[in-house]
Amino acid sequence: MSEGAPPEPAPAEDLRTTEVDLGGLVNVLATHLYSTPLVALRELVQNAHDSHTRRLLEDPDGDHRPLIRVRGDAARRTVSIEDTGAGLTEPEIHSYLATVGTGYTRMLRDLTGNQELIGAFGLGFLSAFSVADEVAVTTTSHREPHLGHRYRSRGGEQYQVDPVAARPRPGTVVELTLKAEHAHLADEDALRDVLGRYCVLLPIPVYVGDDEQPVNNVEVPWRHSVPGDQHTARMRFATAFGRRFEPLTAFPVHPAESGTGGGAEGGTDAIGLLWVQDGGTYGSSDNRDLAVYLRGMLLAEDARDLLPSWAGFIGGVVESSRLTPTASREDLQRDDHYRALQRALTDAIVDGLYETARLRPAAWRRILTRHGQDLLGAALCDERLFTLLADDVPVPTSQGDLTAGALRAAGGGAVHVALGSGGGFEEMLYRAMRVPIARGDRYAVLPFLRRYAQLRGCRLVELGSEHGDRELFRDPERPLPAGEAAWLAGALADEGEQLVPARFDPPGLPLVLVPDREAELKARIEDDQADARIPSAALRLARAFTARTDGEVRARLYLNLSCPAVLDLLAAYRAGHTGSATAAGLLRSLKVIMAAASAGSTGASGGDLTAALSGVGTAVSALTAAVPAGLSAVPDTLDALPDEA
Repeated sequence: MSEGAPPEPAPAEDLRTTEVDLGGLVNVLATHLYSTPLVALRELVQNAHDSHTRRLLEDPDGDHRPLIRVRGDAARRTVSIEDTGAGLTEPEIHSYLATVGTGYTRMLRDLTGNQELIGAFGLGFLSAFSVADEVAVTTTSHREPHLGHRYRSRGGEQYQVDPVAARPRPGTVVELTLKAEHAHLADEDALRDVLGRYCVLLPIPVYVGDDEQPVNNVEVPWRHSVPGDQHTARMRFATAFGRRFEPLTAFPVHPAESGTGGGAEGGTDAIGLLWVQDGGTYGSSDNRDLAVYLRGMLLAEDARDLLPSWAGFIGGVVESSRLTPTASREDLQRDDHYRALQRALTDAIVDGLYETARLRPAAWRRILTRHGQDLLGAALCDERLFTLLADDVPVPTSQGDLTAGALRAAGGGAVHVALGSGGGFEEMLYRAMRVPIARGDRYAVLPFLRRYAQLRGCRLVELGSEHGDRELFRDPERPLPAGEAAWLAGALADEGEQLVPARFDPPGLPLVLVPDREAELKARIEDDQADARIPSAALRLARAFTARTDGEVRARLYLNLSCPAVLDLLAAYRAGHTGSATAAGLLRSLKVIMAAASAGSTGASGGDLTAALSGVGTAVSALTAAVPAGLSAVPDTLDALPDEA
């Protein structure tokens, strides 16, 4: 045989038949295929729905009044699902109830092309054995209305079929004798809650117990033309369906054919409703909540991956006939229809937010207030959203939430943003500047403002970066002599702090300690505990970035040469004044105290707070001490020094 050629088929006498352990197979399919026992209720109600659809196809002119009724009997530990559909003949019981993987529904859909039929795999009936010790099916076919049959099975591996009296009307009752651990399913209030969600879009009424109103008696706004305002009808549905959070506004999802909203790659038949939830989201919080229905029956209760990752504030319901379910019908195949729906939902959210901003200003203000932080990130993910939000979305600042436009106006045409978390010296400086400073450490603020500055052509001052600090801390008119700079560094700076003579506003602030943010990051990334906090791949990338930073300078101590107190200190030092060292010590203590007030926000404050407080007392004592006899008095102020000083 040549290399790469397929192997020769084995002789027929060597072929063997694969052995099937039916008991094990039934156990796997019934117990492990579905994630929750509640799915059994969905599957059996779905079978009842398909039985009605089948009867309408086979007997369109017959006397057919479709309904499904589910009853629970807690005393007997039973649940029954009754329908007035097509029923089953005895051969059909053997073919479709007792044959794994064979479904009449799938065959009928293939023959007729009817898209209202839900079943696909011939496995749904097996779900009954995931919750029941025994399953009984009593049925009368509309083809043989004078005959009745009862199927009974414990565990699904063996069964028996007996003749019984015909039902008064064609149809089927499936009765489950529940396992002890699933006895709670027999509670009719629990059944109403579950079926009210599973069956809300089914066109056939579903009743629980002796209720006169079906659990799916809900006005579906995209199916029916409802009187009054369409938005009011949408909000009514969203409020009833979205149980976790109050909806702030609701907007429709329309089918998108190929080449339209669905994109060139393909379209989607999905239709439904999305809404903005009042639930708080921030950065990594994800409250996306999307339910997907296939031909009217709940398929995926948590299909959040269909929504864009930035839409953590969106809830909704959509239904489709094109999506392909997995075998358990609890999830969706990630195929072209799935991806087309993803694109359509993104478009629907963007269009819905535009509609809300234009037509419902009160709701729009609530959305901006509630989800401002999330919308900052969303704007960066979609150019259409950035255009909508650029001038409206609130940005957290040192003076509360402000729009980027308000920040720009208050900054004299420049937008100021702090890269650090503030506190201590920085906070004092920002307050003294009387300019609102955006909180660049908050989610998406910095990249949003960078994009905004680019779009609006305005200046962005990034405080805490080398470039931004150069704008804030201007060079002195003339450099300090090396000796004076060395004396000031020794008197004021701690280890890891670099003294930088500068000029800045306000002139009353003598010095500001600004942490080096890259050095801070390097320290965090290279910490021994970083491996436990950060995924290894991300840690490797971060360490590759911080390797370029030497980390020796942890903070820069900017000394304000526009400050009268600093000028007086320098004048005293030049004159050899005995109080210059004391005054410098007082400034150093002031630095340590203010840095301590930041509650550890920098980690680079240096100095001992207790020693600094003692230093204040020592300086005050020294400056107010009595002058020994025979010595001239020390002037009360440095301004009193001789002119030549």
